[in-house]
Amino acid sequence: MAPHPQDVAYEASIKDPSAFWSHQAKQLTWHSTPTTAFRKKTTKLQSGASYPSWTWFPDGEISTSYNCVDRHVEAGHGNETAIIWDSPVSNSKQKISYAELQEEVATLAGVLREEGVKKGDVVLLYMPMIPAALIGILATVRLGAIHAVVFGGFSAASLAQRLEASKAKVILTASCGIEGAKGPLPYKPMVRGAVKQSPHKPHKVLVWQREQSRWDDVIEKDGERQWQRLVKSAKDRGLRAENVPVKSSDGLYIIYTSGTTGLPKGVVREAGGHAVGLNLSVRYLFGIRGPGDVLFTASDIGWVVGHSYIIYAPLLAGGTTVLFEGKPIGTPNADTFWRILEEYKVNTMFTAPTALRAIRKEDPENKFFEGRGRKGALKGLRALCLAGERSEPAIVSMYQELLSKHGAPNACVIDNWWSSESGSPMTGLSLLPGTGRQFDERTWHKPLPIKPGSAGKPMPGFDVRIVDDDGKEVSGGEMGNIVLNIPLAPTGFTTLWKDEERFYKSYLKRFDGKWIDTGDAGMIDEDGYVHVMSRSDDIINVAAHRLSTGAIEQAVSSHPAVTEAAVVSLPDQMKGHVPFAFIAISDPPPNLLKDLNDRIRHSIGPIATLAGFIAAQGVIPKTRSGKTLRRTLKEALEHAVAGDFDKDPSYPSTIEDPAVVEKAKVAVKDYFMNGAGKEIKAKL
Repeated sequence: MAPHPQDVAYEASIKDPSAFWSHQAKQLTWHSTPTTAFRKKTTKLQSGASYPSWTWFPDGEISTSYNCVDRHVEAGHGNETAIIWDSPVSNSKQKISYAELQEEVATLAGVLREEGVKKGDVVLLYMPMIPAALIGILATVRLGAIHAVVFGGFSAASLAQRLEASKAKVILTASCGIEGAKGPLPYKPMVRGAVKQSPHKPHKVLVWQREQSRWDDVIEKDGERQWQRLVKSAKDRGLRAENVPVKSSDGLYIIYTSGTTGLPKGVVREAGGHAVGLNLSVRYLFGIRGPGDVLFTASDIGWVVGHSYIIYAPLLAGGTTVLFEGKPIGTPNADTFWRILEEYKVNTMFTAPTALRAIRKEDPENKFFEGRGRKGALKGLRALCLAGERSEPAIVSMYQELLSKHGAPNACVIDNWWSSESGSPMTGLSLLPGTGRQFDERTWHKPLPIKPGSAGKPMPGFDVRIVDDDGKEVSGGEMGNIVLNIPLAPTGFTTLWKDEERFYKSYLKRFDGKWIDTGDAGMIDEDGYVHVMSRSDDIINVAAHRLSTGAIEQAVSSHPAVTEAAVVSLPDQMKGHVPFAFIAISDPPPNLLKDLNDRIRHSIGPIATLAGFIAAQGVIPKTRSGKTLRRTLKEALEHAVAGDFDKDPSYPSTIEDPAVVEKAKVAVKDYFMNGAGKEIKAKL
């Protein structure tokens, strides 16, 4: 049997990356065309250590804003819709064409230039999900400056950390965000608090005024400015700024990701590799080919998903991006996503499994979809892409059934795995695969079969391996550390912002510079599918057996009454640690523990037996991007075992709702004081 086109394309990217990526680079416009695809080098550190490093298209010069905006206008697509803004929380909708976007971006770039921003400077954005945020990002890039987006709603202390680390010259912000049904969240206390706390002070703070909550006392002597007023003045004067090309190896943006020391790590994205890699991925994996194709990414611009697939990728392809300000439920109900798919004829949707779990919990029988005339919502949908955390098979199967009934031909659920560091999916199932170095945009191929529970196969340029703790590759089907061979695909990071030592220590030192450590654990099965089971530090060592929390959660979530589960380790006198589950469930059926353990024994083995569980709604804390805070739950259990019931477990500033931690702490105390946990505590 002939290999699937996705396998052929992947092999071409690994065997001859220079030829493969040189061809992809030709799909974009360069101010100075690169003559070589990548260059390897050795970076020497002050500590005496050294590590292999690389850069993509080293002698090229490019403007990402030109490729995202002006290129399409010059090609005659100025009237095509670039951005659709849909904000149920503010009752607002807006469509912006490529020509209109070009005008707004060029004008704001002129404003920023007058405010002192130049090539190589950093502009920090602290913005809600409004069109001004995208315009601000593209205007920054138009000047050859670097943007650092911070999730709107982060505390003043977190914002101050990022302001100090990036040394931003200007802050772009808004008067408020809107937190779902909670209403406006004024940004002024966070922004002013951050400026006060940070040793580094920005020259200017531009404030976009929203009518829902205004920042009325803009203080000009402190550098604060009215964003709309500056833009109006610029338009009256005909002020514009042209695109400033940068070297391919220059930074495009910094995105901060949490570090084990508590200080955020600034992942730097190279301009040239980012544009080339994203342009391929949005076409190849997501099937967005150009004008008329619509991508709805239900994320936030503060996260890497938002950077890549709300802002850059759909605009690089010349398609339409849906910018959504709201929640999957409660704005106003579980029908919201289906409405957007139907209203804007969305071709590909990208979201986190958390959002689908929330919809399933609110609407387990799909009444909002099938009972309210939304069956046409999926008619043009080619793929429902999931990422950000593990997608349990029940979620994948449920939505695959919907797509098979109502979606476009060959429509499928595509689970994919990636990170802030990779910049684009490292695994997935391609919607538009081809052969060799190129792919045929005119022909839709049937994707590889989905395997619920896996994250698909490696994407071009990401050489995924599984190794043991000594860095030696393990046999197929065996659990281990997921690592990446060097170099990463062009969207991948090559260093951290002004911190090469930390880059080496965080990602290369563990395996002596041979592999990039992803921090994830999993396996590659006999068909080449990657199964990402958990973070490496979420492995539970039970009597010398390494068990993945993700694998146990997968078995637990197969129970029809369980809507969500988080498995963590619990200290045990005999085995060292044993698995313990927090389960989202309204009415636990009798003998639930026995039923769950039967399922675990069937799928994993008796060594993975749950020691116990806490079943309640609202006890699984998450970050705003939907990641489960297992470490917080683990701490709560450890405090309880030590009898320290009132000690608060730690959690990051990115938490969605701190009240969930308190609820979990109370549930743990009740379990150990009054419930089955008394027996566990007695054994210890």
